[in-house]
Amino acid sequence: MNHKIKLILLIALLALFSLPANAVAAPAANATKQDAFQGAMRKLWEDHIVWTRQFVVSAVSDAPDKAAATERLLQNQVDIGNAIKPFYGDAAGDRLTALLKDHIVTAAELVTALKVNDKAKAESAQKRWFANADEIAGFLSGANPKAWPPAEMKKMMREHLELTTAEVAARLHGDWTADIAAFDNVHTQILHMADMLSAGIISQFPKKFE
Repeated sequence: MNHKIKLILLIALLALFSLPANAVAAPAANATKQDAFQGAMRKLWEDHIVWTRQFVVSAVSDAPDKAAATERLLQNQVDIGNAIKPFYGDAAGDRLTALLKDHIVTAAELVTALKVNDKAKAESAQKRWFANADEIAGFLSGANPKAWPPAEMKKMMREHLELTTAEVAARLHGDWTADIAAFDNVHTQILHMADMLSAGIISQFPKKFE
């Protein structure tokens, strides 16, 4: 390495180390906050599908942990609502929690009806379940229409329901291979949804992640 190249490298290093510490650390700090938020959002929605699955398993088999699983699942809806309060306010967080609790309660009605083969009740519950999903999609797209377009949110919510329905059907029929495959599909889809939600919040409120 000749003298000229060494001199250029030395000047570059001196320039780097002469920068204020926050000029170098800020991008890394921002990235860390964003990554942490994305991870927290993923955890919330993974809890959503894990405890939904536990409820389904317990309800189908009449296991004694059904009530405890239900309580934990409903708490997850509170947690998700609380997660958006720093961005959209308490009223919005409480509204999302209420919508998500309706989502869970109606799903429980559907599972119960399917288990006893009550077609009329199953059809009623499924109709209300999908209507609730559309309402959740509308609520979210209304909060952040640029990142969460109405049509895309509606499609994503309905896909979540369809995949969960396949999971429930496989469990009821004792098709364990299909049951596991269905849950894998539910998991993949919910991570995509969680990432879409976290990315939308980050883009809408960039200063909260500085």
